[in-house]
Parts: sequence; C-alpha cells; structure tokens
Amino acid sequence: MAKKNKKIERPKHKPTKRQLSSWQKQKRRQRIIFGVGIAFILIALVLVILGLNDCYVNEKKPLKETAIEVNGETFNMGYYIDYLSYYTGEYYYLAGYYADVVIQSIQYNELMEQEAAELGIVVSEDEIKEELKDSELPDTQVTRDIIMSQLLLEKMKEEYFDPQIEVSADQKHVMAIFLESQSQAEEVRQRILGGEEFGEIAAEMSLEAYTKQESGDLDWKPEGVIDSLLGTSVLEGFIDGYAVGTLSLPIEDTEKTKDTGYWLAMVLERDEESGEAHTKAILLGSEEEALAVKERLDEGEDFDVLAEEFSQVWSEEDGADLGWIAEGDLGGVLDSFAFDQETGLNTISQPVKDESRETIGGYWLFKVLGEEYREISEDDRGRIANQMLEEWLTQIWEDPENEILSYIDETKKQFAVDKVSEQ
Repeated sequence: MAKKNKKIERPKHKPTKRQLSSWQKQKRRQRIIFGVGIAFILIALVLVILGLNDCYVNEKKPLKETAIEVNGETFNMGYYIDYLSYYTGEYYYLAGYYADVVIQSIQYNELMEQEAAELGIVVSEDEIKEELKDSELPDTQVTRDIIMSQLLLEKMKEEYFDPQIEVSADQKHVMAIFLESQSQAEEVRQRILGGEEFGEIAAEMSLEAYTKQESGDLDWKPEGVIDSLLGTSVLEGFIDGYAVGTLSLPIEDTEKTKDTGYWLAMVLERDEESGEAHTKAILLGSEEEALAVKERLDEGEDFDVLAEEFSQVWSEEDGADLGWIAEGDLGGVLDSFAFDQETGLNTISQPVKDESRETIGGYWLFKVLGEEYREISEDDRGRIANQMLEEWLTQIWEDPENEILSYIDETKKQFAVDKVSEQ
C-alpha cells in the first residue's frame, strides 16, 4: 500500500518591522484610492444635480421672478408670458412687437382696478365667471384679469361717469368738411358762399370719414363732443367764436390724418430683365404742397434734402430711396410713371395722387346752423363718458404718487418672446 504523502507544514514567519511598515503603507494607499473614487462619484452626482438645477435656474426660476410691480402688487414672468401669448394669439411671431405694449397693458389694468376700488367700483367674481362662459374663454388668471378690466371700464362709464353728465345742455347744430389744403378750402368756401349746398360738397369731397358719410351734418352737439367725434383737437375752439349762420374761414389742422397723399417720384435705374425700377419718392399731404416742392426741384434743389424736410415717408436709414420696385408695388399708383420707357431717368414726376396712403394735415370749414338748450342724446352721453374715462386714465397714469415699475429688460423680453414662440 502506497504511503500517503505527508503534508509538509511550512513554517510560519513573523513579519518583520519593515514588512509591517510596507503593508501598512499599501493599506493607506488603498484607503486613499477608495476615498478618491467615492469623492469622484459624489462630485459626478453633484454635477448632475447642478445640471438639473441649471435647468431650473434657466427655465423655471425666471417664471417666478417679479416682472412688473404696481403700487406693491406684483406680477411674475410667467404671468407676463401668458399675457403676451394671449395678446398675440395665433400671431405668436409678432410677440416681439407687442412686448412693451403688454407691459403697459398689465400696468394700466392693475392701476385702474386699484383706483376704481377706491371709488367703490368693483367687478364681482360671478360677473367674471359669466363673461368667461359667454366668451368661451379658458379660465386662467390672465383671462380673468383681462375680462375684469373690460367689465371695469364699462362700469366706470355707466356707474361713475354717466351719472355726472347733465341731462340737457347748450348745443350747436354744425356742418363741417375736411379738405387737403388751404387753397382747396378757399375754393370750396367760395362755392358755398356762391349758393352751392354745403352737404353736397362735403359728401363729395370731405377727407374725414364721418363728415363725408353724413354729408357734413354733425347734428346737435354739446360742448366737448365734436372734437372727440372727428378726431381733432382744434375745431371746437373756433366754433365757439362764430355766430350762427356764419361760414368759417379755413382752419388749419396739423395733426388730423386723411387717406390722401401725392407722390413726387424719380427713377434712378431700370432693370429690363426683372422689370423693376430703382425709385426715389417724396410723399406730400396735398397737391398744393406737391406742386410747390416740385417747383423747387425743377429749379435745381436737392431731392434728398427736400424729401427730408417735407416727405411723410422719410426714413433715417434709406432717406427717400424706395429701392427696386415692381409694377403693382405702392398700389400701382406710380406704375404709369416709373415703368414708362419714355420717362427719362432722373426726371421728376408730376404730383401723383394716392388715396390709399395716409398723410397728416388739412383744413376745416364749418358752419353753425343753430344753437339751443336741449337734451343730450344717448350716443353723445356715451362719447362724453368715454372722454371722461380717458381723462381719468391719463390722470391716474401720470399721478406721481403711483409706483409703477417694470423689471423686464431686453434679455427678459427675448426670453418671453421665445417662450411664446414655443407654445
């Protein structure tokens, strides 16, 4: 029988001091390496958390930041963005154009609510809910506030301002017409003095919509209504100085707009291949003014200098230069001049009338047909109340006691515009 191999016991040696020291150093290195590994893992986790926090800082936190403040009442960026989105609707790409308008609208609405409450005029929760339902609008804070402001405007007119208006007042029956120039107004005045009907001429020639539609007849009007009705600030001051039955002299109005203008144009180049013409133009408010400017151009005065002085389409960037235009541009009013091959380059056109272009300035003629004390009509009461409301809004907006602040800078506006575009 084979003998089993005898297990040889290796002698056990005690580690030397040197070996102990080496082992201890190795263990310390392992602990350090392990600790550094844990530290790196923790740092990685922190970076992830910080990354998530950046998302919050960049996307969530600004929505909570105060954007607008009105006498201590605050509105955050989220509210501003929602309001801007509601204001632009499907035309979200116009958000940039309305960014400032919306800021002022929020400020106006809140200021109006505060001031109206002090006068005892408030809109109830039930009124807001009913209007939201009737309008089929979503129930959000923005829509609620917008509905509230609309209802509040009506309440201010009906419950606060209308009761202040007298039932009856001194009124005048007035005829009026708006014309493009002093010479035209003088000509029309002579026609009326010669026996032609004021109303027939007004229906044919007036450049103000209401007087044209009503054949010049403003009917009976109390003080403060005529200027509001006609969109002017000069007429009533003159009316008070004229006796019944007297036809006025021409009265200049430098702020009233009209849908009539006159072009003076000059073609610099033509492109036969594209069919376009490189054109400069001056837009004047009357034929009389256009003829006077053309005379100066014909005498050699500089086109751009006169354009800067007189044109109603002058641009700081392009001056009088309309660039390359094709047939049909500008409503086609310059086509017969700009694209006529017989029209020489750098030739000044005759005045070209454009009834689609709005210009500023003109002359009034009026005649007072009668004066008496009578009841104010419902329409005129509404106009007076509107005027009182506008004056009140202007007054509270300009009140130095109000603290109206906006913290929305250009960067925040762009943030809001981008958010609206994403919705």
